[in-house]
Amino acid sequence: MNAGLARFHASRDHERAATKQAAAAAIGELSDRELFIAGVALYWAEGSKDKPYRRTEVLQFINSDPNVIKLFLRWLELLDVTRDRLTLRVSIHETADVKAAENFWADIVGVDVSAFSKATLKKHNPRTVRKNTADSYHGCLAIYVRQSADLYRRMEGAWCGIVGAAPAADLGNRT
Repeated sequence: MNAGLARFHASRDHERAATKQAAAAAIGELSDRELFIAGVALYWAEGSKDKPYRRTEVLQFINSDPNVIKLFLRWLELLDVTRDRLTLRVSIHETADVKAAENFWADIVGVDVSAFSKATLKKHNPRTVRKNTADSYHGCLAIYVRQSADLYRRMEGAWCGIVGAAPAADLGNRT
């Protein structure tokens, strides 16, 4: 029974991997326009937004996924944002290995560890049972773009353009 279950799981894993590979291959190369749109949507989903009660028209982004960080940095390159305008900071739980996390993120973004600002340490809440405690936990990387108010406004305007250009979903007429 265990051998049969192992074969079933292996088959499902192979099927998952094949589906993911086919979907990745279907994307192909991204044009600059497609990268721009993907970056705007990514920022709107994950970046800091300006609020009427808190005016912060600046690009600030934080994420724990290395590929999301790489895509965001590639988007900034497309927008001609130079690396000297970036402030990088690791945000991590105080019980984690800060130095290892900084080394990890430095390798991901291709900078020296000295380029990072002092890490933001999240206080431990003993009532929370954290699952992200293994060696694979590297916290989040926060990216702040200095002098980015105009860029923020353009990004927000582009987001409004994307929303306006997409036809509204008609959920009431499903068959």
